[in-house]
Amino acid sequence: MSEILIKNATVCDPIQGINCEKMDLCIKDGKIVENVSSSARQIDAGGRLTMAGGIDGHTHSAGKINVGRFMNPNDARKNLVQGLSGPEPRTDKTRAQVGYNTPNTYAIGYRYAKLGYTTICEAAMPPLTARHTHEEFKEIPILDKMGLTLFGSNWQVMEYIRDKEPEKLAAYVAWALKASRGYGIKIVNAGGGEAWGWGKNVSGLYDPVPYFDVTPAQILQSLGETNEKLDLPHSVHVHCNNLGHPGNYKTTIETMKLFEGIKTKRNRQSLHVTHVQFNAYAGTSWRDFETGAPMVADYINSVNHLTFDLGQVIFGPAVTMTADGPVEYANSRMLKEKWSNQDVELEDASGVVPLNYSPKSFVNAVQWAIGLELALLVKDPWKVMFATDSPNGGSFVNYPEAYTYLMSEKKRQQIMSDFPETAFSRMVLPGLDRELSFYELATSTRSIQSRMYSRPEKGNLAVGADADIAIYDILPDSIDPSVEHEKLKKAFSAATYTLKGGDIVVKDGSIEDTPKGRTYWVNAKVPKDIENAMHKDLDIKFMQYYTVSKSNYMVEDAYIPKPVEVETEWS
Repeated sequence: MSEILIKNATVCDPIQGINCEKMDLCIKDGKIVENVSSSARQIDAGGRLTMAGGIDGHTHSAGKINVGRFMNPNDARKNLVQGLSGPEPRTDKTRAQVGYNTPNTYAIGYRYAKLGYTTICEAAMPPLTARHTHEEFKEIPILDKMGLTLFGSNWQVMEYIRDKEPEKLAAYVAWALKASRGYGIKIVNAGGGEAWGWGKNVSGLYDPVPYFDVTPAQILQSLGETNEKLDLPHSVHVHCNNLGHPGNYKTTIETMKLFEGIKTKRNRQSLHVTHVQFNAYAGTSWRDFETGAPMVADYINSVNHLTFDLGQVIFGPAVTMTADGPVEYANSRMLKEKWSNQDVELEDASGVVPLNYSPKSFVNAVQWAIGLELALLVKDPWKVMFATDSPNGGSFVNYPEAYTYLMSEKKRQQIMSDFPETAFSRMVLPGLDRELSFYELATSTRSIQSRMYSRPEKGNLAVGADADIAIYDILPDSIDPSVEHEKLKKAFSAATYTLKGGDIVVKDGSIEDTPKGRTYWVNAKVPKDIENAMHKDLDIKFMQYYTVSKSNYMVEDAYIPKPVEVETEWS
């Protein structure tokens, strides 16, 4: 039996209400326990900041990131992470690493672990291509993984909504989650992926999807109700319509309002809205583009049914990749960048466009400010999940840089000193002096995810929780994050220790061990008669339209060597 005693830890655990208190932590067989024997291995934290392992609740680290790799050979030749000019060679403990925004699978696991992260969620997985996503999951070391399955432009979904067959819709969603080994429902630009197959888009929540006679509002509400009927552990995860368009904050608030009446039995939100920075734009064009964050934040502060993540921009190179095919086409034409487009038969569309965020661009400057405005204007940190929508807003390796924006007004002022004068009248950030505490940072980087995804064993250090732990070279009582933001960034960039399931995987910023992580997926049980009726419809779809047979469609058990099956019951 493996036992570890972590002594003299300054623990920050918002789920337990522990705000930087000195205590010891006991670990046995990969879990936090009350006590350990006298023979337990000891780690002296020396008063350092100690949190649960970080959870990136919205990232793109498997699946279409592979298209990004093909499109960016230059990304593999440079490594901005360590300031190297090329790939990182293999060592006696690690495989070779390449890439920055689109790193290889090994680098993804190592680099997240060095930041103190132990779990990630791939935020967009079409059922048809889920097998490849899980192949990449297998090769990402250390981290636990989950994937969100795309449903927002799915033919079967839209037909069941049009035909008013909610029970069959629920049965199909349950089957597709099992087929893809997915964890929850993802909706991207509801109906827009199908419209893009005809070179079109949906312009708003009540614009009908071509040839299906349903609207984005109907798709969103029906899948929200289905989510709760199946009692899924996570709410619907929504990328709003009109992303990236000036004036879209109105659509975002309208979307949030659609879910006010949807009730959940779980201790979580009924809606999660993702990368809201890209959906909090005011103005009528890029000429008068300005922040819409105050209006979005005002609404979020007035309700309690939703959570959101930032989509924070980091200046420098990025790669946008999304199932929102129309927005990627628009990006490529506006920025004159190379573009990849994909249609996933009967299920969705997607695109990939590399770009560069510059502080000299007033548009990029305002985008950078909007993410921070949302984080600072929303009063309740339990509504705000930190993420850059990696690599859309910037690579996850830059998370420590972004933490300093949240914790130091002086750092924000330093960054803004490079902005063009035209940017300042279009943002409210210069007037915000709020600085997040370590407690609030822990809430947005690990605690809220535990509740959002209904994973009580993660994101906290309570007895019974997974022994996923990050220890940083920060003495909370002896540092002023507002002033010493560079020390903060350095410490968060290379954890003193990262433990995964009680195994020391990082020590002093270096990889020590590379265990295989687990993959979480949901098996939602539905009544047999409804399931059988749904399969009759589905069999016709496969015979008439799909290029693969139904028998070859599902992700097989062999693709998930360490599965965690989460069962739910129809209600």
